[in-house]
Amino acid sequence: NGRIVQIRPHHDLQATARRQAATDPVWQADYRRWRPPVERAIAWIVARGNRRLRYIGTIKNNAWLHTRTAALNLRTLINLGLTRTDDSWTLDPGFTQTTSAGSIPRATRTRSSVVF
Repeated sequence: NGRIVQIRPHHDLQATARRQAATDPVWQADYRRWRPPVERAIAWIVARGNRRLRYIGTIKNNAWLHTRTAALNLRTLINLGLTRTDDSWTLDPGFTQTTSAGSIPRATRTRSSVVF
């Protein structure tokens, strides 16, 4: 009952990349810069029971994912001051965000509309 160790075709390439990640300060700075926003975006997508897919098949689940991300992007733009003036949408340059950095407030439903 011996143990079998398999070396994958890309083992050497992965080992080199891991060594670079551990020692290269430029790579580490780039990683530290981009990891938090990516993790935050993934957390927003899977929040409130959205960790599991609801549909069978990739087409419906892909449509759901695109709808979910579009709604999250719209919520983010509204929180950044997206307003409708005349016949165009604009971001209010004087708008100040009242939430803490990186957080998006939960939507609350009123009788006539949804308020973010």
